[in-house]
Amino acid sequence: MALFSNTTTNLLLLSPSSLYKLNLVIFSTHRRTAALSRFHFRISKPRFVATVAASENGVFTSPEIAKSFDFTSEERIYNWWDSQGYFKPKIDVGGSEPPFVVSMPPPNVTGSLHMGHAMFVTLEDIMIRYNRMKGRPTLWLPGTDHAGIATQLVVEKMLASEGIKRVDLGREEFAKRVWEWKEKYGGTITNQIRRLGASCDWTRERFTLDEQLSQAVIEAFNKLHEKGLIYQGSYMVNWSPNLQTAVSDLEVEYSEEPGFLYHIKYRVAGGSKSDFLTIATTRPETLFGDTAVAVNPKDERYAKYIGKSAIVPMTFGRHVPIIADKYVDKDFGTGVLKISPGHDHNDYLLARKLGLPILNVMNKDGTLNEVAGLYGGLDRFEARKKLWSELEETGLAVKKESHTSRVPRSQRGGEIIEPLVSKQWFVTMEPLAEKALEAVSKGELTIMPERFEKIYNHWLSNIKDWCISRQLWWGHRIPVWYIVGKDCEEDYIVARSNDDALKKAQQKYGKDVEIYQDPDVLDTWFSSSLWPFSTLGWPDVSAEDFKRFYPTSVLETGHDILFFWVARMVMMGIEFTGTVPFTHVYLHGLIRDSQGRKMSKSLGNVIDPLDTIKEFGTDALRFTLALGTVGQDLNLSTERLTSNKAFTNKLWNAGKFVLQNLPNPSDTSAWESLLAHKFDKEEHLIGLPLPEYWVVSKLHILVDAVTNSYDKFFYNDIARELYDFFWGDFADWYIEASKAHLYQSEDKQIASISQAVLVYVYENILKMLHPFMPFVTEELWQALPNRKEALIVSPWPLTSLPRNLTAIKRFENLQALTRAIRNVRAEYSVEPAKRISASIVANSEVVQYISREKDVLALLSRLDMQSIHFTDLPPVDANQCVHLVAGEGLEAYLPLADMVDISAEVQRLTKRLSKMQTEYNALVARLSSPKFVEKAPEDVVRGVREKAAEAEEKLNLTKTRLSFLQSTILVSE
Repeated sequence: MALFSNTTTNLLLLSPSSLYKLNLVIFSTHRRTAALSRFHFRISKPRFVATVAASENGVFTSPEIAKSFDFTSEERIYNWWDSQGYFKPKIDVGGSEPPFVVSMPPPNVTGSLHMGHAMFVTLEDIMIRYNRMKGRPTLWLPGTDHAGIATQLVVEKMLASEGIKRVDLGREEFAKRVWEWKEKYGGTITNQIRRLGASCDWTRERFTLDEQLSQAVIEAFNKLHEKGLIYQGSYMVNWSPNLQTAVSDLEVEYSEEPGFLYHIKYRVAGGSKSDFLTIATTRPETLFGDTAVAVNPKDERYAKYIGKSAIVPMTFGRHVPIIADKYVDKDFGTGVLKISPGHDHNDYLLARKLGLPILNVMNKDGTLNEVAGLYGGLDRFEARKKLWSELEETGLAVKKESHTSRVPRSQRGGEIIEPLVSKQWFVTMEPLAEKALEAVSKGELTIMPERFEKIYNHWLSNIKDWCISRQLWWGHRIPVWYIVGKDCEEDYIVARSNDDALKKAQQKYGKDVEIYQDPDVLDTWFSSSLWPFSTLGWPDVSAEDFKRFYPTSVLETGHDILFFWVARMVMMGIEFTGTVPFTHVYLHGLIRDSQGRKMSKSLGNVIDPLDTIKEFGTDALRFTLALGTVGQDLNLSTERLTSNKAFTNKLWNAGKFVLQNLPNPSDTSAWESLLAHKFDKEEHLIGLPLPEYWVVSKLHILVDAVTNSYDKFFYNDIARELYDFFWGDFADWYIEASKAHLYQSEDKQIASISQAVLVYVYENILKMLHPFMPFVTEELWQALPNRKEALIVSPWPLTSLPRNLTAIKRFENLQALTRAIRNVRAEYSVEPAKRISASIVANSEVVQYISREKDVLALLSRLDMQSIHFTDLPPVDANQCVHLVAGEGLEAYLPLADMVDISAEVQRLTKRLSKMQTEYNALVARLSSPKFVEKAPEDVVRGVREKAAEAEEKLNLTKTRLSFLQSTILVSE
């Protein structure tokens, strides 16, 4: 599937943290550079400075000097990149490569680095660095979010420590103090993001309360209102009593908590003492807001009461109707439901359907109001205790039983959220959702993995109107003005500025009119839903231009945040630009701990990225995070990090080997010979020795596969392919094979070829790994000779270069032979330094190419060079040799006498066999005992059976080997 069109590219990336609204990336590439001006991007010429002397200026350290890569040098390398202007785009007007632009998902200005940030920075930076190396003018625009609730909370706590309350300061002075706090502390998160290696152009950093972005928010509100999609009304919201504001669904976290289920008698009006209904509730204090009692129409227990009235306890005889509705679950609790429409989301919907009145018994601070009578003024939880006590005294309390409830808590403040009817501003979502659904059905938006498409469709098909107002002082002020002396709900003006509002008011009410602005601010998510295009210059860029230039795009996100934010961006993008802001949604999972648990402070399993970096290095962390599979959660463990730290060390040691085996810098002739070797054409490869032919061919295949995976965002595939090639093919095989040519060959040309191949393969490995592991790769790159540019801006490896499958197959045969010989050596415990003889049996073609690499075979398999024989028939002493079959048509015979003292080995194995037989007999005896099998735990019995099977297998192998050794003694005699 092609994720990019041939004209433009845009990618949206989102990491899996639902706690932070931060993970948006927009990659934009435009065919014509002129289009960039329409998106308000000021592209300046970067300051590229030659890096040939970089290793001499104290920035970089060569692996020839240092034992391992020093993590503390990462910040030094990062600052050097930034100082050289490498993070700024290099625009070649009229160039063939389209620009690639990323608008960073804005982390909260109050935030500190967590693994969600680490994931999104890693993935975005991989994409940025790859496209920069591909030659695209690449710009990554960083930014932070004003984080309305979180920032106001932080500053209020700071003021409280000074004995100051927000209301004492007043709105203007409080806002001033928040801005002061932002200037002092707001850079913490961006500095931490730098620590992860984010190659952003920090000179263009954005903030969601910047003037241009604020104008975009005002324009969006006005346009939606002009279309009748924004309205004011009193509806059910999530209310935070401590924060004194409505909060979004995403800012409410549910937890299973122990509590009580209270059973209460509601007497039937006009009935006898035995005529009552028992309701079960977890929140008895809300009964003052009851407007009905409901039962299931099919519940025979209560059929006779339907149509009558119930008396609400402790309300001095207030009557409510007893109604029937299939919504009531007759098997839950008592099967009787109290309807409190002012304090329960489901009851609210039921009341609106049935036309029931709505009573609010709660003040904004969580105390009960005058509707609760004598309980008015009490905190909701104090009222609960007092009410239950008095219900017990009056005989209306039936019982209180332990019950686990799903409790909604404020993500920011931690207090229990109160469902409350409140006057707020809302966006009508249905017409916007229809377009977003249509985008998927028409194929304009593709969701990967496909299974999430059903969830997306379900959420948008059942979408509720969006409450966008917040009762805060920090944020985008709602662009609504009221008329002094007029009804706020009837007489208000929506405008783009105070002057604009006053002008409109004067036109309608006369010149002496006075106006004042709505005190509320907009939900932070409202501005975030505009982020993809507001950072590209909207509303100054017309919808027509967006349709023409808006790029093809991909959204990469954790599935838990997809609908609260991403779906809104889709809706807003279509509404204001006429096109989807991204064409593909690519989902990855959460970062969990090693046991698969979600990270949380309560579990104590949160892994701090900065602590991880200190212990393992940024590169190891980034490489580990990038191994996550699409749609699957990633379990982050110390073992994985340790493994990838070892990978970093392996890279370092390989670089040390390459550097130590290059010609002396003063040997001009040797360097001319080395640099003359090319590998980009078939004729350049034909004359190479087999190991070099093999590794160059494998590299060229890898470059094609990795480049294709980069283009398709298959990062886990890239990481595995590069890991396997570097460690398995290059380090374990080619470096070892090259030693034969470097140390043992008398042909200087052969050594020169090996040196050239070492540099060629290694530098291309560094290039392909750089987006994942930028620090160690740049350090190693700078240590290589003749570096004319930094790795961060070096050209990406060419694709479609020659490769030879025959050479690959031939070297694989050599590998198979080597492995087989190594296995026999290990089986017979041959000392590593001991050289043994071998007869290699194969047809003439195989013998020809294997024999040419006799020195390589001898080195890798620790064979005696003078005692390697190539033949097409088995040796005459074959029955005294260990026979190996390395592959079809390729065998080897290793004289047993070369490897062990046969008589001594027979004695050793005879003793070992006796001991093994005793251990095996004991296991069999246990299993033969009915008492053990019947009474021992099942897992214990299973364990003994497994041990017995393993012991039997080892016993038979030892018998076979002993029999073979004894037969060779008889033959030799």
